[in-house]
Amino acid sequence: MFSINIDKQAENQVNLVDNKLSQQVQATVNEVGKALLGKDHQIRLALCCLFSGGHLLIEDLPGMGKTTLSYALAKALGLSFNRIQGTSDLLPADILGISIFDQTSSQFSFHPGPIFSQLVLADEINRTTPKTQSALLEAMEERQVTIEGETRKLPEPFFVIATQNPVTLAGTYPLPESQLDRFLMRLRLGYPDHRAERELLEMNTERDKVESIRQCLSLQDVIQFRRQSAEVNASDSLLDYVQRLIAFTRGKDEFHFGLSPRGSLSIMRASKTWALMCGRKHVVPEDVQAILPAVVEHRLRATTDDNGHSGASLVQRLLNEVDTIE
Repeated sequence: MFSINIDKQAENQVNLVDNKLSQQVQATVNEVGKALLGKDHQIRLALCCLFSGGHLLIEDLPGMGKTTLSYALAKALGLSFNRIQGTSDLLPADILGISIFDQTSSQFSFHPGPIFSQLVLADEINRTTPKTQSALLEAMEERQVTIEGETRKLPEPFFVIATQNPVTLAGTYPLPESQLDRFLMRLRLGYPDHRAERELLEMNTERDKVESIRQCLSLQDVIQFRRQSAEVNASDSLLDYVQRLIAFTRGKDEFHFGLSPRGSLSIMRASKTWALMCGRKHVVPEDVQAILPAVVEHRLRATTDDNGHSGASLVQRLLNEVDTIE
C-alpha cells in the first residue's frame, strides 16, 4: 500500500510539472498573440520548432507579420535578437564577423557578426548569393563558426528564423532541396481573419504592441523544455504510424522523392515537443498530425510539379490515406 502511494505521489508530481509547462507555453502564445493577432497555431508551431532545437523558414507575402513574430518571440522568451537583411551584395563576413587590426594593441581583434545572437532573423534569405546562404546554413547546422582558423561557439539556445517571398522571384537565389531540408519547419502566416484585422486597424501601431510584450519564460525554462522534450515517450504503435507515413512517401509514384532520414527524425522531434507543450509525456497520433504539414511540406514534391509547390496536397494525402492504426 505504501509503495502504491509513493508511485501515485510521483505521478502527481510529474503531472504538475507537465501542467506548469503547458501553462507557460499558453501564456507565451497569448503574449506573442498580442502583436501577431489571430495566429495562435502558427505561434505554437514556431515555439515547437525552437523547443525542438530546429530552425524555422517562413514563406509568405511582405507585410504578413514575419518580422513581428520574430521580434515578439525574442521578447517573450528573453532572447538576444539580431536581424540580417538579405541582399545580393551580402557577404559571409557580414553575417559571421571579421577580425580587424587594432593599431593601439598591434593585434587583430574579432568583431562578431549578427549571427552571434540567440534568435536571428534572416530576412529574405533567397536574395543572398549561394555562398552567403551556405555560410548561414553551416552555422545553423554546426552551431559554431570557424573564422581564420579559430572555432567560435554560437550562443545557446540558437534559433534562426529565415524568411522568403514566394512571389517576387526576380533577383533571387532559391534554396535547393538539400538546404530546405535543414529547416525543421516551414510556415505560412496568411491573411488575418475578419476579427483580427479589425483589432489590427483599431490599434495605434503594431510596434507599440511588440514593445509592450513581457517576458514569459527564462533562458533556463527554454533549456529545460528542450531537454525534457527529448525524454517524451513514443510507443511502438506510434513509431509504426510514423514509419507508415515515411514509407508512403517513398513507395508512391506521385512523390518525386521520399522523406529523408533527417525528415523522419524531424517528425519525431517535433511530435515529442508538441506533446510536451500539450502537457503530456507521451506522443499520440494527433501530435504527429498537428506538426506534419509544417515539418514535411517543404521536403516533398510531386513528380509532375516543376515549381515545388505541391507539398501541401501531398501532405493531405498522407493525413487522409495513412491509417493511425494498422
